[in-house]
Amino acid sequence: MQFGMPTLIENGALEDNICLCKKLNLQFLELNMNFPEYQLHKLEHTDKFFRAAEEAGLYYTIHLDENLNIADFNLLVANAYLETVKRTLEVAKKLIPLRNEYGEKEQPLVVNMHMHHGIFITLPDRKVQMYDRNFDVYFHSFLKFRALCEKWIGDSDIIVSIENTDGFREYEKRAIEYLLESPKFGLTWDIGHSKAIGETDVPFMMEHSNKLGHFHIHDGIAQSDKEKGRNHLALGDGEIDIQERLSMACNRNARCVLETKTIAALKKSVEYLKAQEGLTRH
Repeated sequence: MQFGMPTLIENGALEDNICLCKKLNLQFLELNMNFPEYQLHKLEHTDKFFRAAEEAGLYYTIHLDENLNIADFNLLVANAYLETVKRTLEVAKKLIPLRNEYGEKEQPLVVNMHMHHGIFITLPDRKVQMYDRNFDVYFHSFLKFRALCEKWIGDSDIIVSIENTDGFREYEKRAIEYLLESPKFGLTWDIGHSKAIGETDVPFMMEHSNKLGHFHIHDGIAQSDKEKGRNHLALGDGEIDIQERLSMACNRNARCVLETKTIAALKKSVEYLKAQEGLTRH
C-alpha cells in the first residue's frame, strides 16, 4: 500500500512538510487547500511544487477546501467553487508525472472533497435542512457537477473522491450515488470520522466498497453519553481496529493518508505501522 501524510499546521512551508514526509519514509503528501500556503493561485505555480517533490522522490494528492459548496443556492458562489474545482483539476493533471514516477499507477491521482451540508432552519420541534427541503434544486447542481468534472478530467488519470465527515445526510447519499455512477468519482473513507460518530457511515461505505480508493487513517473514540467522539488520534491511541481497516484498504490497493494533526502523532502512527506490519515505503 501507499502511505502519505497531510500538510500539517506545525509546518509553515511546503519544504518542511516534504522534509518530514521523506524522513518518515512516506510516499506522498496531501496538499490541503484550507491552508493559505496551498490556495489555488499558489498551487498554479506548479513548477515549484513539482520540483520540490521530484527532488524528494514523492508525489501529491490534493484536498479541496472543506467549504467547497457546488450546490450553494447563490449561483455566484456556486460558480466560484466550480471554477475552483476546474482549475484544481488542471493543477492535478500537471502533477500526474510525479505519481507515475514515485507512486502506483494502479490508482488514479486523487482530488479529495467533502460534502457541504448546507444550512438548516431551526423550528420549535425540528431542524429543516434546506438541501433536503429543496432537493430538486440541490440534485440539479450535482447533475451539472458530474458532467463538468467528466469534461474537465477527460482522459486524465484523476478521480474526485468524496470523503465522509460527520455522517452523510440522506439527500447527500442520493447525490453521491449519482456521482459514483461515473468512473471519475470515488470514495474516501475517513475511519476516524466514522468512529467518532458511531460508524453510521459504514453501511454506505460497504455498499459502495468497490469505489473505495483513498483512506484517511487515524484513530478515534466513539461518542458516549458523557463526551463527544474524538478522532485524529495517533494509531493505537483510540478504539478502532486499525488492522481490520488497513486490510480493507490493502484489498482495495488504496492510498492511506495518516491524517493526524500533529507531528508527534504522525511519528507515533508511523512507528505503530512499523511495529505491526512494517507497512512503510520501500
